Amino acid sequence: MNPPPASDPVLSCDETRRLEKGLFAGDETKEWSAMRRAGQAVAAAVIEDFREIGGFPPQARVLVLAGKGHNGGDALLAAQTLLEKFPDAAVDVIFALGERTLRPLAFRAYRDLAHAVRERLTVRAVNDLSASYDLCLDGVFGFQFRSPVDAVVARLLARVNALPIRLRAAVDLPSGLGEGAKAGSPDMFRADFTYATGVVKTPVVDSSYAEVVGRLRYLDLGFFEEEPAEARLRVLTPKVLAPLAALRSPTSDKRDYGHVFILGGSRNFPGAILMSVQAALRSGAGLTTAFVPESLVPVFAAQAPEAMWVGWPETPDGGLALEGRHLLQERLSRASALVLGPGMGKEPETLALAKDVVQSASIPLLLDADALQPDIVRAGKAPRVLTPHRGEFMRILAGGDFREFQKASDAVVVLKGRLTGITQQERGYYSPYGGPVLARGGSGDCLAGIIGTQLARTPDDPLGAACRGTVWHGRAADLLARAHGQVAVRTTQLLDFLSPALHAK
Repeated sequence: MNPPPASDPVLSCDETRRLEKGLFAGDETKEWSAMRRAGQAVAAAVIEDFREIGGFPPQARVLVLAGKGHNGGDALLAAQTLLEKFPDAAVDVIFALGERTLRPLAFRAYRDLAHAVRERLTVRAVNDLSASYDLCLDGVFGFQFRSPVDAVVARLLARVNALPIRLRAAVDLPSGLGEGAKAGSPDMFRADFTYATGVVKTPVVDSSYAEVVGRLRYLDLGFFEEEPAEARLRVLTPKVLAPLAALRSPTSDKRDYGHVFILGGSRNFPGAILMSVQAALRSGAGLTTAFVPESLVPVFAAQAPEAMWVGWPETPDGGLALEGRHLLQERLSRASALVLGPGMGKEPETLALAKDVVQSASIPLLLDADALQPDIVRAGKAPRVLTPHRGEFMRILAGGDFREFQKASDAVVVLKGRLTGITQQERGYYSPYGGPVLARGGSGDCLAGIIGTQLARTPDDPLGAACRGTVWHGRAADLLARAHGQVAVRTTQLLDFLSPALHAK
């Protein structure tokens, strides 16, 4: 039995309430300690995420929307941490429900902020806001919120949502969002990032609220050192990469790290499989063998000489021909996993080949891109990882029910998107890494190579391989965006950040 991937539970708001009651039991000393950790963690995450747009401005104008409870306290303490680090920054605070409503710990947070940066702090009313801000920290409502939003707060949120603000950060949950909230309601804070403090709550992983949640960051405050009952949905943590970050055995050789086969490519889409191969080579594969149309081998071998390149007979249009089947069959006993699909195209003969390969395979498979056809993903009995985007996902379901599909196939499905989900049977994991820097051609091809390599290393654990590969890919993408921004980059540059992603905090 493989250990579960390193992760923490995603809880409902009611489950979170019970968890915090057990953790703190009304002890304000413990609650204050957690609030300080949350504020500091939010500030640190904001600074990191600002790197994607040039870095946190030294003379930043910060707006804090403070409610009466813990979320307001978290936001105020985050602002204090930022202003202590940036002595030329200033903060405006709006008490959304009135300063007199502040609960003791939120008032303590405000008092500490005022004491630390008094000359750079201004308390404002809604109609007295500046024309623009660099950062808005939303701490009006937390998971205790019950809809609807009252009229005063609704006007505040509408006003702030209309302001030009470089980065909008929701503390824990965007204000106005809670379980049962109406998707598309204008009475919600629209965040660029939602910083889930201590616990990821179910509303922020609901795709219905993607437009207000923005990108999810999980800030682990140590709430799950003694974990409650198992949760069906979980969020992956960087600890999932621990096996890759450790020293390798000094007596190991290349065969200990898997032999991944990659089959795909065509004259029409030559780059996709090259990116998959490069990703496999850069993510620790012991051996990599690539099967590609024979006309592509000379150029590809020069680009990636570490791989073994096998030329495959081509169809008249440059795809993989059925007659090359023996090339794979005679070598398959050497492989520990097979990646099928990148750049393969949709020629009928090539799709027939793919189905035949999947039907007879006994080693674990990763199916990507054009191999994600309903009849191909259902063929054979080998363990498999599927890596669809949403359109491909709907195609392989072919109008059927996802749960029934999973029960029948036992496949690990990596559904790529804003918040990538990894599922197998009743288990579901979210990877809160990556972002718009991945919204470019080739990112999925790199992911296929990375997960394929993990599958070759641990062929008996396809779920773990999918989780490790997805987190590694996403964390490398985060570092790429922080180093070079989201726009002026090439997809394969994320491979340069695979190594630092293993050791980043």
